[in-house]
Amino acid sequence: SYESRSYDLHSRRGPAPHPRGRNAMERHQEESGQNPFSLFLSGLLESSTRLKPHEAQNYRKKALWVSWFSIIVTLALAVAAFSKYQESADQYMLFDAILDVLSSAIVLWRYSNAAAVHSAHREYIACVILGVIFLLSSICIVVKAIHDLSTRLLPEVDDFLFSVSILSGILCSILAVLKFMLGKVLTSRALITDGFNSLVGGVMGFSILLSAEVFKHNAAVWYLDGSMGVLIGLTIFAYGVKLLIDMVPRVRQTRHYEMFE
Repeated sequence: SYESRSYDLHSRRGPAPHPRGRNAMERHQEESGQNPFSLFLSGLLESSTRLKPHEAQNYRKKALWVSWFSIIVTLALAVAAFSKYQESADQYMLFDAILDVLSSAIVLWRYSNAAAVHSAHREYIACVILGVIFLLSSICIVVKAIHDLSTRLLPEVDDFLFSVSILSGILCSILAVLKFMLGKVLTSRALITDGFNSLVGGVMGFSILLSAEVFKHNAAVWYLDGSMGVLIGLTIFAYGVKLLIDMVPRVRQTRHYEMFE
């Protein structure tokens, strides 16, 4: 009968192969839940499936232009402020300016290679470097803030520092929005991180004005600027730690993938 023939054919095939008999590729796919196509794409960012080649290159060039503009603006504001004030609260702006320049420089490296616009490995390496820079910068900011609190450094803002702080707050906020938008399109954690850093710069610029204004009306609140410095430093530190926790394993995974391929 038909049923007996079907049973006969099934019995001739023998038992299913033992998992240990499969090759390493199949075992890796089953353990990770990936099919061969997704495994192939594991070396690419999600932007590779969203953007056409010419669109990706256009956004890459925009990211480079925004990064260069960010470096120039940040350096100009930092040099202008630090050349006149060397013992006041604007030193926080200098620390953040150094962080912003280094962060934007990493993004420049990230997108300097047109062929690697969708490279996940390059993206993760950039994020790890940014995480380390964030940790070092946050330590400097917190140490400076604690020093100011221990020496009771009073906030002082004149017309020049007021102008620099306003410009810094506005320009850094605009740069943050641009970087967030580009980072979302290119699915780039490095660009989003750079945008977060610019946002911190904007907050820091406005916080200098806020602390000075509060101190002007209430001299007992002299510690606001130093406290903001500690808060900003700890925020940057936490972001850096989270970035390293997320990205270090991914660097290893993509490196293993490239070696495997």
